Amino acid sequence: MSALQGLRIETSTPFILLQDGGRFGCRHLGVTQGGAMDWVSMSWANWLLGNPLDAAVVEIGLGGFSLTCQQDGCLALAGADLGATLDGQPLPLWSHFKVSPGQRLAFAHPRRGARAYLAAPGGFLGKLQLGSLACVGREALGGLHADGKALAAGDQLTWHGEAAKPRVMPRAGIPDLAGEVQLEVILGAQIGDFSGQSLFDAFNSDWTVDTRSDRMGVRLLGPVLECKRQSMVSEGIGLGALQVPPDGQPIALLNDRQTIGGYPRLGALTPLAVARLAQCLPGTSLRFAPTVQEAAHRAHQQRLATWWAD
Repeated sequence: MSALQGLRIETSTPFILLQDGGRFGCRHLGVTQGGAMDWVSMSWANWLLGNPLDAAVVEIGLGGFSLTCQQDGCLALAGADLGATLDGQPLPLWSHFKVSPGQRLAFAHPRRGARAYLAAPGGFLGKLQLGSLACVGREALGGLHADGKALAAGDQLTWHGEAAKPRVMPRAGIPDLAGEVQLEVILGAQIGDFSGQSLFDAFNSDWTVDTRSDRMGVRLLGPVLECKRQSMVSEGIGLGALQVPPDGQPIALLNDRQTIGGYPRLGALTPLAVARLAQCLPGTSLRFAPTVQEAAHRAHQQRLATWWAD
């Protein structure tokens, strides 16, 4: 494939990243997983083209992104409504679409949700590092140039596949990114060390997404949670861990989190809750709902079965 094919980036921001399913099997080295924040939307974008569900996509955070098409192709878009257009005409969400040389693809700003995912046939190309293209800036790993940097103006995106195998998105699969946000939490970790009042507040109060949030973690503002444990030995941190630092305001640790931590935890968000939180803009109000591992596992398997059925 020549250098003139694919997509040429015209405008970008630090929130436009090349991501895939993530980097696994290396947390013992202090390397975090990275990968698409909203793994559900990433999977749907790939599914729409018949790709492997974890194929590399462009994670478009908050918009401000434009590209020029340099070859015929079929792309797909899922996730947030960022006002996507092709040659100025609105693009349908949760759908595949054809592009031709010279056409301009642009993303304006968030209308509903925070992150959109752009997929291409077979997934976008790049150099694998520790088995993944996932872009993690703190560790200078992944991304288009294997340096952990965001996509920038002038970068050239190409893809694996010669032809897509497009599918039509089932209406029932489209998540409601504008509705009430309730995030399920698998209870565990140090939950017994929190006061009874704090546990009541945690699951019966509204929490607000703070502006101090990123791919490492989402800070939540609400009632102050009190934990009687004064210190603890650092331990491994899983995706979605709800860590409570001394200020009593929980932080949901996400894809680019540190690998170990020493603050007490209420438990962990389920994988589906992590994907939903990834679409919450600052100021969004949400609630936690307690669950158990068995129920979360069933819900996860049901989601995967939607894709495996085809």
